[in-house]
Amino acid sequence: MDLPPPLDLLPALSTGLGITLALTLGGAVLAVLTALSVGLLRISRRRWVRAAAISYVEFFRGTSALVQLFWVYFALPLLGVELPALTAGMLVLGLNAGAYGAEVVRGAMDAVPHEQWEAAHALGFSRRRMIWNIMLPQALPAMLPPAGNLLVELLKNTALVSMVTLADLTFRAQTLRAATLRTGEIFALVLLLYFAIALVLTRAMRAVERRVAIAR
Repeated sequence: MDLPPPLDLLPALSTGLGITLALTLGGAVLAVLTALSVGLLRISRRRWVRAAAISYVEFFRGTSALVQLFWVYFALPLLGVELPALTAGMLVLGLNAGAYGAEVVRGAMDAVPHEQWEAAHALGFSRRRMIWNIMLPQALPAMLPPAGNLLVELLKNTALVSMVTLADLTFRAQTLRAATLRTGEIFALVLLLYFAIALVLTRAMRAVERRVAIAR
């Protein structure tokens, strides 16, 4: 069955859509792990640990994600480390989003009333137990809304990987435009695809927020 225009372009874009989704998922997993780890290191009592975490955050927030991607994909091989384009994309997207997420974690942890720390200390809790059993569960609801925004930003940043010849949705759209010259239809469809994915991510994060709120 032939699809009507512009839906007839979907089969040609489907492979790129799959890569975009893979980049979003892989980058999101790395971003969550990085944000949680570095965010907790930001509140460490050891000065050198805090300094290392701050350096990571400021470097990734203060430099261009596109330049980071170029460096990982084009410069690292000169040092003997060569990564596939998909891996390089996930790495840069995850580390970049993780730097912003680390500040979300730190801010949410700092917002927990200081009395909670004092009460847990008075009960003899270890610092690790205080963080994981008392502070983190209370801080989690405050983390989720900005985390959802960062997830959508990560999705939009996946378009950068087209610059390192990875055939994501944007790359496929550019290739298809060159072949068909149907510029308006192609990029209107791509906009709608990105919007649809972002909408699903946003709804999913709101569902998680409601579940966490009920669990409290």
